[in-house]
Amino acid sequence: MLNKNKLVSILIPVYNREKYIEETVKSALNQTYRNIEVIIVDNKSTDNTWKILKKLAKQDSRLKIFQNETNIGPVRNWKRCIDEASGEYGKILWSDDLITPDFIEKTLHYIENKDVGFVITGTKVFTKCPKDGKVHVSINKSGIYNSEEYIKGILYFDKYPVSPGCALFRLKDLRKNLLINIPNKINIDFSMHAIGNDLLIYLLTANQYPKFAFVKDYLSFFRAHPDSISIKSNKCRLIINYSLALSYFIEKYRSDLIRANNTRLYLVLKKCKKLNKEMNLKRINDFYMKNTNAKIDFVSLVKMVKNILIRKFNNFKG
Repeated sequence: MLNKNKLVSILIPVYNREKYIEETVKSALNQTYRNIEVIIVDNKSTDNTWKILKKLAKQDSRLKIFQNETNIGPVRNWKRCIDEASGEYGKILWSDDLITPDFIEKTLHYIENKDVGFVITGTKVFTKCPKDGKVHVSINKSGIYNSEEYIKGILYFDKYPVSPGCALFRLKDLRKNLLINIPNKINIDFSMHAIGNDLLIYLLTANQYPKFAFVKDYLSFFRAHPDSISIKSNKCRLIINYSLALSYFIEKYRSDLIRANNTRLYLVLKKCKKLNKEMNLKRINDFYMKNTNAKIDFVSLVKMVKNILIRKFNNFKG
């Protein structure tokens, strides 16, 4: 039985999204689960975003809007959204994305299980019509899974999401597991790139709880457009940033997976040679802070290559 007394905070960090923000906000407010607050922090937009938000806030008291005095960078803006929230659970909704009206209703009862750290939903990527979008996340049937499956899924290039935009968390875990920056040898400012911090929310939470849940229904929709971070970013830069974040996590919390991660890094170094050279990432150990073990694992290599080929085939078929 769903406990309708639990407040859920929907968190929308925003910067210059005048084209999309109203549709995003309405998808948040239109939840069948009514005990919500929608927290929006505008990162000093230079377009009409703030004007639109002020109009929307007058229409619904559940919408609470804030604006930074100056642009503080994307990840610090995520953090302010979390800090302004007062719910027990938190759902990050990127300012150009959408969720279905039953997103909270269909995910909340899973996370009320104390063993479940987060709930992922089926997700599509769209340009015009959400329902006609391309499948982005579809793990298996709905249910509860071991957190180890998520961690190893990321490690072995299985199809698990890195963006928390398709998940529900406990707000306390978002507060704890959103890192403003990620230690690295090549001085990447993760607070400004905002690629890798998102994955660590999942990994750190998965490391704290034995289980996660998946809802097969497509409840999340990621909008593809020229100004989105993932599309604006070079593909190899995405891979490298996520590999640095994963390596940080494994070095600090899961040293038992070092050799498997080394194997992953071996493939990354092969794929992104030009950018690796520019970023001074020449060896496996360059992805770690202290680790000196650079041995790879043949069994992991076979599995990773197999998963990469399967994903390429599925993308081609799709």
